[in-house]
Amino acid sequence: MIDLYYWPTPNGHKVTMFLEETGDDYRILPVNIGAGDQFEPDFLRIAPNNRMPAIVDHAPAGGGEPVSVFESGAILLYLAEKTGRFIPSDIYGRADVLQWLFWQMGGLGPMAGQNSHFHNYAPEPMPYAIDRYVNEVNRLYGVMDKRLADRDFLAGDYSIADMASYPWVVPHERQKQNIEDFPNLKRWLDAIAARPATIAAYEKGKPISEANKVDPAEARKVLFGQTAETIRR
Repeated sequence: MIDLYYWPTPNGHKVTMFLEETGDDYRILPVNIGAGDQFEPDFLRIAPNNRMPAIVDHAPAGGGEPVSVFESGAILLYLAEKTGRFIPSDIYGRADVLQWLFWQMGGLGPMAGQNSHFHNYAPEPMPYAIDRYVNEVNRLYGVMDKRLADRDFLAGDYSIADMASYPWVVPHERQKQNIEDFPNLKRWLDAIAARPATIAAYEKGKPISEANKVDPAEARKVLFGQTAETIRR
């Protein structure tokens, strides 16, 4: 059994997509980031960066004590290695998946996140920041579109690299991107959206967010402006 500390954000969806694909037993433990659940001591012992998702695997490969993992990319890699699925075993295929996984973690996710922040949460418009992140996300979409011109998925076969990137392309309208400008990326997006595991993963998030709504103004205070002092409390 895997305990998944989760909230229905792009990074949270990555992990449920994997677990739904493999059919592994897991239970969701909601971490309401708008209410500040991510600062609870029990959660910080698992995820010291006070970010979800995180997992505790109570049945690690080979047995032994439970294994806890934080950071969505690390979780995907851990689960792929444990199950032997969605990452090739040969050195070339593995390197291909890993470079696109790290590309998402270091590029697409952070840039799309900043794009969303300055569009949707900044207290006042900041044209330079908006242009900077809209353009960078546009460039990254272009990278993906070119990569997908001669293959179905980022590393050939469907893999954790695709699971990592997909949730960050789903909100393309909020990212101020016209998905029709990227036909190969759109085909990829539609193909993953149609997978039963993807549908199931996103359905898991809907009742959780609906049942745990927080006043937007209060959530903003919790989510933004954190400093080292936040962690020391």
